[in-house]
Amino acid sequence: MTAAVRTVPALGPLGLGWRREIAGVIADLWPGFCEVIAESVPMRRGRALPDPLVAALRDRGVPVVPHGVALSLGGVDEVEPARVHRLAACAEALGSPLVSEHLAFVRAGGIEAGHLLPVPRTREALDVLVRNITRAQRELPVPLAVENIAAFLRWPDDEYTEGEFLSELLERTGALLVLDVANVYANALNRGRDPHDELARLPADRIAYSHVAGGEHAGGRYHDTHTHPVNPGVLQLVTALRKRADVPFMLERDGRYPPAAELFDELDAIAAAAGCPTITAHARREWT
Repeated sequence: MTAAVRTVPALGPLGLGWRREIAGVIADLWPGFCEVIAESVPMRRGRALPDPLVAALRDRGVPVVPHGVALSLGGVDEVEPARVHRLAACAEALGSPLVSEHLAFVRAGGIEAGHLLPVPRTREALDVLVRNITRAQRELPVPLAVENIAAFLRWPDDEYTEGEFLSELLERTGALLVLDVANVYANALNRGRDPHDELARLPADRIAYSHVAGGEHAGGRYHDTHTHPVNPGVLQLVTALRKRADVPFMLERDGRYPPAAELFDELDAIAAAAGCPTITAHARREWT
């Protein structure tokens, strides 16, 4: 099988990440798509067993995207077949239009970092990513999209800008891009750069969808926490990206889940910034 493609699967304009803590709220929404962490889906005899509430979204016709966090595409070690199989099994069980993973490494020499670590923007690192992505694509039944990460660490002696690095990677692999505007914002602020200038340098023609998340300033840094409301600066990037391309957006929350009304307000703020319809009208009637 191969999932290297030049077209972008269709998703609804606004989605959110599925988390068990807010599963009841999500069940009453009408999202354009949802994303589920692949490593959270139980496996039995090689088959994925998604949560019944996730399966219910699938049965309603909501596209569900398995999102990996542990494949380590940027690691010098070869990608582990069992981890690729998990992504493939999740996609098959959920009828997913694509799967996604991070442009990062999480292990080396058998040691787990427990964190998404950035790869150097060098020719050698690019070759490693191309090798690992290509091998993963051969075993996936659907297209693979790769995500830019937020990182405090920047390796010295970069040979590419981020935009150049991503563009060549997508061209050589045929992969799609999950462009996380919150990560663009965090990296720009922490490196003393303008977020809009940084966004403008990134490729927009192969974006599958875009992550949007909140963060906070602490200790002289901006932290991409996924536990705070999306701030106005990130919402401005949503608007800027939407002007360049017809991109679906997705809210990520990974803790400190707010009351339903506040979550709806956050989704509506993203919809307004993206110029797309709200997905909360039905749920507001159920939860307020």
